[in-house]
Amino acid sequence: MKRHVRQFALLAGLTLAAAGAQASVNYANYLKCRHTQLATFDGTLVEAAIATPELSTLVSLVKAAGLVDALSAPGQLTVFAPTNSAFGKVPAPLLGLIGGDTALLTQVLTYHVTPKTTDPRRSLIATQATTLQGQTVYVGYDKDGPSVNQSTAACKGVKTSNGTVWLIDSVLLPQFK
Repeated sequence: MKRHVRQFALLAGLTLAAAGAQASVNYANYLKCRHTQLATFDGTLVEAAIATPELSTLVSLVKAAGLVDALSAPGQLTVFAPTNSAFGKVPAPLLGLIGGDTALLTQVLTYHVTPKTTDPRRSLIATQATTLQGQTVYVGYDKDGPSVNQSTAACKGVKTSNGTVWLIDSVLLPQFK
């Protein structure tokens, strides 16, 4: 009996927390964002990134990690693409450390990719999505808009021949073991 009371209390607390998080969301913006049509790019994820000047740092790192072929292969990948300004927020020594170690760079970059369609605009409660790196990210819509972990995503993604690109405002870092 005590176990059921504790479970109920936990469930009630989680429900109230979720309701509080949802209360801060502007529903008009949520609906507008959620129904924004994806832009279409006639090419692969990598070709779309190359054609986007604000992703030049990401493109350079993808090339350095040797991930161009993997991100150009058929499928329905989702890439959460940090902009140049997002990389600018990373301290230079840390960015140099990551960029100087191909294995570490690959871990960081593949943490930005899910092997299926993942739309951060769809849920008001964060859901988990497994990345190519193997760890999970949390995607959902919060008071700041579409989010991936603590990063804000653009409302308009870009649909390519092998997936979708979402611009994000910070670099996602996995847990390093």
